[in-house]
Amino acid sequence: MNRPTMDDVAARAGVSRALVSLVMNNAPNVSEPRREAVRQAANELGYRPNLVARNLAQQRTRTIGVVVNDLHNPFFAEVVDGIDGAAEEHDLHVLLLNGGRNNERERRCVEVFLQLQVESLVLIGSMLDDEQLRALAPLASTAVVAGGRPEASVDSVQTDDIRGAEIAVEHLIGLGHERIVHVDGSPNPSAGPRRDGYAGAMRSAGLAPLVVLGGDDEDAAGPAIDQILTSTEPPTAVFAFNDLLAAGILDRLDDAGLRVPDEMSLVGYDNTFIAGLHHLSITTIHQPRREMGELAVAALLERLEHGRTEPVHHTLEPSLVTRGSSAGPFSTAPVETPPSEEAQS
Repeated sequence: MNRPTMDDVAARAGVSRALVSLVMNNAPNVSEPRREAVRQAANELGYRPNLVARNLAQQRTRTIGVVVNDLHNPFFAEVVDGIDGAAEEHDLHVLLLNGGRNNERERRCVEVFLQLQVESLVLIGSMLDDEQLRALAPLASTAVVAGGRPEASVDSVQTDDIRGAEIAVEHLIGLGHERIVHVDGSPNPSAGPRRDGYAGAMRSAGLAPLVVLGGDDEDAAGPAIDQILTSTEPPTAVFAFNDLLAAGILDRLDDAGLRVPDEMSLVGYDNTFIAGLHHLSITTIHQPRREMGELAVAALLERLEHGRTEPVHHTLEPSLVTRGSSAGPFSTAPVETPPSEEAQS
């Protein structure tokens, strides 16, 4: 079955092909009756504009290929919200693929987008190494969001993860904790800076860092907490790599009969909606996820529409969001003295 063409729509509406083109491109200088006649004819015929042909004519695809490290993590979805909103404002189309927390799979996603001739790429939590990013830079305008430490050849948007981890530790120390363990997020690219920030803040306070291998989702909580609880001197507080991991830790501590924050304080990272759920109420480090996505699109537009060639690197400041999962250590809580016999009499 042959697809209807613009000429077919023009004949059905009784207008010129040029007028149909104006309507399909949402041009303002068309009267409403004629615009409605073209739209009705197109609907009756089942006509859809040929986006590929339009892109070839304009020599622009107006598409952003977004590769997300992990669709399971709401942090990435909230960054995509920012990308999508900014793209819509500038009449750009967003295509999304899942990198699956795997270098090779992400590389294949990027290759698919390059073959589709997207105008630009956004890699969120990218698992590509520096050499792969440098090779990608000449092929497409690229921005990496939340990729650990930035690679100099591509644009990047990230939060100061070292400072964010320092803020988490400073908060717990300020509450009186000294035995603070960090459940690490390796192999996530942001794990290194957060681990470094944690260790630096602990040493600055004269405390010994203790890092336990975890992961970047709730499934990693079980082995990490099992290791922590069987140690000879368990900590009084846990700083988790992200909110997903923190939620898993909270669940695992509950299974072990430990009350949060009475017997163990907990701090996450990202400030996703999960941390704010009433029954979780996780103290966490805030990252402005939507703003990060918006800045990535702004950086790409600077390249595409204003000719910027030198990479830019945006580093945003994190902040603490205090909720119900952190308090002073149980051992330092004031003990209520029972009334004396004389007082009872």
